[in-house]
This record gives sequence, structure tokens and C-alpha cells, in this order.
Amino acid sequence: PSVPAGTETSASAPEAPEASTSTDAQSHPVSGEASIDLVILPEGYGQTKQVNIDRLVGQIRADLEHELSIPDKSLFLMNLSGAAEFKQVLPDEKSLRDLGLKPGDRAGIELRINYYQEQAAEEYVMPDCLELKVVNDRGEERIISVHVQRPVMEKPYFGGYRNKMTGATFHHAVTQTAPIQKKDVHIIRFHREAQTYEYRTRSTQCKREAGTQMEKVGLYVDQRDDMVMKPRRPYFSSADKAALVLEKCVMIQCHARGMLARRRTRQLRQARQEREELEQREAERLQLEADLRHKREVERRMHPLTPEDFSVLYKELEAWRVNEAARIQNSGFDEATRRAAQYELLRKETKLLQTIDKLKIKAHSQNRDSKIKGKLESMAQPKVWLQTDGETTTVHTPFTTRAKELMDLYSGLRLPLLTVDERLDVLLHVKWTVKEFDCNLTREMVDLIDREADMLNRGRPEKSFAGLRKRLANLFLQFIETPEFNPEAIQFQKVPREFYDQTGTHPLSTVPIKGLGC
Repeated sequence: PSVPAGTETSASAPEAPEASTSTDAQSHPVSGEASIDLVILPEGYGQTKQVNIDRLVGQIRADLEHELSIPDKSLFLMNLSGAAEFKQVLPDEKSLRDLGLKPGDRAGIELRINYYQEQAAEEYVMPDCLELKVVNDRGEERIISVHVQRPVMEKPYFGGYRNKMTGATFHHAVTQTAPIQKKDVHIIRFHREAQTYEYRTRSTQCKREAGTQMEKVGLYVDQRDDMVMKPRRPYFSSADKAALVLEKCVMIQCHARGMLARRRTRQLRQARQEREELEQREAERLQLEADLRHKREVERRMHPLTPEDFSVLYKELEAWRVNEAARIQNSGFDEATRRAAQYELLRKETKLLQTIDKLKIKAHSQNRDSKIKGKLESMAQPKVWLQTDGETTTVHTPFTTRAKELMDLYSGLRLPLLTVDERLDVLLHVKWTVKEFDCNLTREMVDLIDREADMLNRGRPEKSFAGLRKRLANLFLQFIETPEFNPEAIQFQKVPREFYDQTGTHPLSTVPIKGLGC
């Protein structure tokens, strides 16, 4: 608290700023406006607004309803006080000037919000007296008048029961009887006369008469036995207590506000650190994306693989040629120099086109190898079966195992920089694999394997094996892609098998195959 407990407060203290505000408003009045203190009752929330006195009460009410986000015609302005008095609901068709306000005046208006609307009365109204026909035990019909007593309070519902035979519903007896009315008791029961108390009278006489007589002329007061009593602690008045309470409250406020400030500072510091880290990560991500994009653009120009990459190269080459041709045309050279520059430009363009063609041949070879590798890996992939419980099971079938072995042999044939023994071992495994089938394709492969083995034994250079090994690899790839030798390849046939040339895969069992090392 900022005001001590012992400090006196009066009604004039809070009115001082209002007086100064009113004085300021009167010293600097706004043309046609008045200060209105709006108070929402019964909550007691208030606000001061500068309102044009020529506006109608209905317009002011509509603006307040829009500002408070409440339904239309649910706000009532009443009890105008201050510079003008009006003790009823303010009519919508009148303005503040009509109610007696002038420019620069200050007044107060009460606001009451009513969300509820009057409901239309039901068509049926229970009468005060009901006439019921009742049949007694003898079968006689009588009319009984029942007086209806209007409920003065809401009765609790205690349930009831329903007769299964007749379907009649019976409520609890409490709902059918009148509530108990408490009697007003005006007797004071807590008075002393209502208690059992014994009266006793006792008289006491002090040994020494005491009084407040002071010395004066003609009167002597003996002070020999008087003693001056001094308190051990100084007297602690209410003002001292109020000052102490204020001091301690200020100290508590200081520590509490310091704690709140430190907590807020930690939150702001943590939010700033998180924001900086997020911005740093975002900047790093954008930089990484830019670097990867730049690296990809450089890579696709240095090592193009796709038709889009070569299209970019051709477009850039054409743009460079057009730019150089325009530069030569506008350079002002003589005819001989211009012809020489155009010849040099044509030579550079031809060399660049040759370079692009070499890159295209290299890209075609790389794309073919990657396509073959992906196809062989797809053949060697195990089967994935979906179970009823949603789980998957990986199954290696004999066909996928066969495809995996053939893929490994093909990869061994394509491996470079092998020793003679390693190369002969690979060739021997390939020969054993293809000799299981007797056909023109396998016989040609066996013949190529025997020829390469003979050349290896004679120590021929590596350059002399390039065409032989390439032909052997292509024939073995054809062997892998044949469903008769690799059943898993049937799923990768783009056209029906009967449209293929199968002359090389027909079995030939009459002519023996020459074996390696036999």
C-alpha cells in the first residue's frame, strides 16, 4: 500500500484531480463537447469520454454497444448527474444539449446492461381453483374444488415413480405440498436476561484517595513518596505503527517488484536467445540451400547427365555466341581483323560443341550403368508381404536369391584393376553359372571367357581386353535379363516374351561345350 494506515483520508482528496481536470477542460474547452463519466453498474467499471452534446442519446448508446460488443438495445443510459440532472432512463430521441448540458460541462451517466428479453407468456395459465371429478368406492362421482397455491420458491425435485400397469406417474409428496413457512421470531434470545445469571453486589474502598488535584496557591501536595515511572521502551504511537507498516510494505514491494522484474528479464533474455538461435539456424539453412544450389548448378555444367542439363549448356553457348558475334560486329575492326575474329569465334564454338558431345557420350554411359544397376538391384530385392496386423515380413525367394547371385557376378565382371588370379576366379564362376544352360548365348559367353583366360595367361596388356570384356559384360547382362535363366526378370519385361528374338536362348543339347582347363 502507498498510503499509511494512520493517514487521514477525506472525500476532498480524490476530487482534486477531477477539479483540475474540470478546470483544464474549462480553460481549454472543445467546441460542442462535454466530459461524460460513464459507470457500468453494478460492476462499478468507469470511463471518461469527450462526447459532442449535439449527438442523440440513441447514437451514443449504439456507439457504446458496438465498443462493448454487446447486442443492440441491451444497454440503458440513466440517471444523468452533475451539470444537469435527469433521474430516469435517458430518451433516445433527445440530445445531451436537450437534457441541459453545455460545452465544457462535466456529468455522469449510469450504464446498465440487460441481455435478457421478456418472453411471451404461455397460452395456458393455470387458474386459481381447479374442479376435479372424483369417483369414490361406491361409484359415485363427486366434484372437488382444489385451490392452487402459487409457488413462492423453487422446490427441489426428489423424483417419484411410474405405475407399470396403468402408466400413471406419481411425484414425490414434497412437490405436492406447500413449503414450510418459518415463523418470524422477534424475541431477543441472546440477551442477558434470557440467561441464568446470578446478580451480586460488592463494594470496594481504596486505601488512598486518588484525584487529579494539582498544586496551586494555598494548596500544598506532598510529593515525597511520589515516584517518576519511565517506560523501558519509548511509547509506540499509532503514527509510529503506520510509519513502520509503510516502511515494511515498501520493502516488500521492492523485493516483490525486483523478483518480478528479474523473472521478466529472464523471460525476455531467453526469448531473445531463442529468437537469435532461430534466426541463425534459418540463415544457416538458407546459406546451405544457396551453396547446394550453386554447387548443383556448377555440377550440372561440369558433369551434365540429364537432357535439361545439356539444354542449359546449349542455351548458354548460344547466348555466348550471339554476344561475341555482336561484339565483333560493333567493334569497328577492319574486314581482315573481323574475319579473323569470326574465324576464331567459330573455332571456339566448334570446340565447345565437341566438348558437349563428349560430355553427352559420357553421360549416356553413366546413365546406362546407373539404370542397369538399379534394375539389377530391383530384381535382387526381397519380397515384402503385408500381414493382417499391419506388420510387414521380408521374404527371400529362390528367384530373388538367384538374381542377387547374378548381380554380384555382373558387378565382378565390371570391376577394374583386378589381378590375374582374381580375374580368372571371376571368369570361372561366370563360366560355371552359364554352363548350366546349353544354348547359343551361353556357348558364345564360354568362348569369350576361354579367349580372355588364354590372353591373361599369355600376359597381354590391359588395353587389348577392352572390347572383349565389354562384349562379355553385355552378353552376361542379356543372360541376366532372360527369364529362362533368371525367372525374376519376367517382371521387368516391357513387351510379351513371344515378341523377343529367342534364337540365342533355345537349348542345344547335341553339341558338347568345351570346358575351361579340360
